[in-house]
Amino acid sequence: MEEPVDPVPRAFLGVEQSVSGQRWVSRLDQAGQNRALAISQLHGLPEIVSRVLAGRGVGVDEAPAFLDPTIRSLMPDPLRLTDCAKAGERLVRAIRDGERVAIFGDYDVDGAASSALLYRFLHHFGIEAEIYIPDRIFEGYGPNPTAIGQLIDRGAQLIVTVDCGSTSIDALAAAADRGVDVVVIDHHQMGHQMPACLALVNPNREDDLSGQGHLCAAGVVFLVLVATLRMLRQAGHPKARSLDLLSWLDLVALATVCDVVPLKGLNRAYVVKGLIAARHQNNAGLAALLRVAGIGGPVTPYHFGFLVGPRINAGGRIGDAALGSRLLTLDDTAKADEIAERLDELNRERQAMEAVMLAEAEAEVLAEYGNGDSASVIVTARDNWHPGIVGLLAARIKEKFRRPAFAIAFDPSGRGTGSGRSINGFDMGRMVRAAVDAGLLLKGGGHAMAAGLTVERANLGRLRTFFDEASSAQVASLTANRALKIDGALGASAATVALIDQLESAGPYGSGHPQPIFAIPSHRLKDARAVGTTHVKVTLEAQDGSRVDGIAFRAAETPLGDFLLKGRGMQIHVVGSLSADHWQGTRRVQMRILDAAKAP
Repeated sequence: MEEPVDPVPRAFLGVEQSVSGQRWVSRLDQAGQNRALAISQLHGLPEIVSRVLAGRGVGVDEAPAFLDPTIRSLMPDPLRLTDCAKAGERLVRAIRDGERVAIFGDYDVDGAASSALLYRFLHHFGIEAEIYIPDRIFEGYGPNPTAIGQLIDRGAQLIVTVDCGSTSIDALAAAADRGVDVVVIDHHQMGHQMPACLALVNPNREDDLSGQGHLCAAGVVFLVLVATLRMLRQAGHPKARSLDLLSWLDLVALATVCDVVPLKGLNRAYVVKGLIAARHQNNAGLAALLRVAGIGGPVTPYHFGFLVGPRINAGGRIGDAALGSRLLTLDDTAKADEIAERLDELNRERQAMEAVMLAEAEAEVLAEYGNGDSASVIVTARDNWHPGIVGLLAARIKEKFRRPAFAIAFDPSGRGTGSGRSINGFDMGRMVRAAVDAGLLLKGGGHAMAAGLTVERANLGRLRTFFDEASSAQVASLTANRALKIDGALGASAATVALIDQLESAGPYGSGHPQPIFAIPSHRLKDARAVGTTHVKVTLEAQDGSRVDGIAFRAAETPLGDFLLKGRGMQIHVVGSLSADHWQGTRRVQMRILDAAKAP
């Protein structure tokens, strides 16, 4: 008689509870280990790469294609997207007739990249389009009737909304009343009501069967442009053959990374090929941002997500919302450098404001929720917060307290603009839309991991109760047994640049394809010191004398940071991800420390 299988995996390195309160487990169960071995043997891949692939659900036969994703093999027929044919035909007519086109975009990176893509496409065919990005504070997200009217007054014969518009009922009705066509290209979740428009291309609309709902807006725009270019070539347009859309994949990759959509399917190909395009630095605006951010080595998803993206977003958060999209349309290096410098300055201002707001938000969380463990969804709100920074604030609160979190900035009239960030497994967008249906929000929407809302102060208490009741059971289940999945263990001597190069072959990593996490077991904490205002830098030493450096970002005054700073000389287990920093022309290994535990 066979012994029953224990459904609870054994703790990795025996760590039942780390200093951060997590149980360490192996990412691979026995079936996963068998799959990793098969991938390695069948395709001749290094064991570590095979383990990473198997741990992310890649099948034995899928591995070669996964390691070399191509646009050709992964791109669907764009016309499978509902209304894509209508959108393409309308763009062809605008180009043929030389119409005035207005592009209405969102104020984040996805909106900026989407606007720039469409602008560059139309510009190639001699159409000088106007890009309109709403002011985050005074206009809010998406088209509004006043802005639509102004675009029509300035002569717009066609309005294309990108990364917005799916739920803009009143604004698009205003355009219809004046006889102006609107094409919506979006990816956000939407309700049952359709806005008045000629075409609505959104793989997340209920009647779309394309299976491309994981794309960001720029990814959808790219598909629409592929369809439009095909139509123009079939029509014999003289400029159609000379356009290489693949050279613009740097913008699609930038948006895909920064919008934190899953890196699967076509998104993977977008990022892999887009990074190659970015390294050629053919986009003057993107090249200027890379320079001002001090990026010396090859462009990576990390650079997009943590260095380039925040600078583009800074314009929409606390400055001119159109700066980012304008920059990405430029071919003039001098003008690009000027705007990039301005965005860099705004980003520094944003960082200073965020630090003050974060201290206030954390104090409020501690006062309202204690250590946060009793909360299902954390909602913080203040009168003096900058509404352009509440999304960043929500992300920091979510990260620290490990709960879905909202930050809301109220204006003097009592209207609050809020943004939320979720934890894996909890659909925040659905909860926000339910609150809209319940009459608790003036407006709101989003997707699984992030959402925005507008609320009256009088409804704040009811909203907190609603969120708590809507989330308590699921969030409790998701947070009850916090486990950190680990891909393997290695010593300091094995943490090499060569290993990182092997791991990068299975990348890029991001949402839906997480960065590999490794344990460095039983190493002596030779040194630990605070760097900057919030980080902790360490040096780990093995018994053979080999060493590896690590850094725990934003760990100051956390259990992890306190443990490291007080643990010099101790034998510890450390868990984190590996990266290669470029320093003075050389590459060196550094671990980003996520967790630690005392070694027995």
